[in-house]
Amino acid sequence: MSIIIELVFTAIVMFGGLFMMFLFVLILAMALEPVERALSKMVWDMTGSNAIIASPKPGSFKDFSMRH
Repeated sequence: MSIIIELVFTAIVMFGGLFMMFLFVLILAMALEPVERALSKMVWDMTGSNAIIASPKPGSFKDFSMRH
């Protein structure tokens, strides 16, 4: 009977460790979210002003799909 109790205890401890690691990663992601948001905004601001949108050539597929 003791081997069954040991196996159940080991399984519970392993699931508990998995749950604790999930919580750790979740809390880390929540803590770093403002940093990620600021970096993302900075990158979008840098690339947004210099972006040049090329107009499609007349008669191209893009021109056709824009008209219809």
